[in-house]
Amino acid sequence: MSLSRSSRLAETDIHDILRNDRRRRVIEHLQESVGTVTLRELAETIAAHESGDSPPPRPVRESVYNSLHQTHLPKLDDEGVVEYDEHRKTVKLRPGARDVNVYMEVVTKYGITWADYYRTVATVALAVTVAIELGTPVVSTAPTLLWASLALVVVAASTAYQLWTRRWTYLRALLD
Repeated sequence: MSLSRSSRLAETDIHDILRNDRRRRVIEHLQESVGTVTLRELAETIAAHESGDSPPPRPVRESVYNSLHQTHLPKLDDEGVVEYDEHRKTVKLRPGARDVNVYMEVVTKYGITWADYYRTVATVALAVTVAIELGTPVVSTAPTLLWASLALVVVAASTAYQLWTRRWTYLRALLD
């Protein structure tokens, strides 16, 4: 199933793609790389993650390489998520990866959702502000503006981090 620029992946197809750890790892690695990577590099990275060894054992590396080459990359290519050149053994993201990204982006690499993270930052900032206004010792020694500014810096830094880790999505959107 090849995607045109205006086509969107069906939700069931996205869930099918993300159901497999290796396909998820391929997309994550390509998001971090922002460009074309070799099948060998991809297999090495995924094998190291699966085995916990760096460099990974040869049998693991070969198993990952073969499954990526024979199964996962052709599937991701057919779905329009990656562009896999079987002859050059290179892989890069396609615009269809943005459809999948929405489902991958919900949880941070630390296991909490971005919504929970921002809600926690806002709740802590509110609690500190109320504590300052109530004259609570320790926190009330610093002005409210300082605490509010600190909370805004945390939100700004977190947003910048989020934008940086998903920069490929925005760059590709500009190029399309």
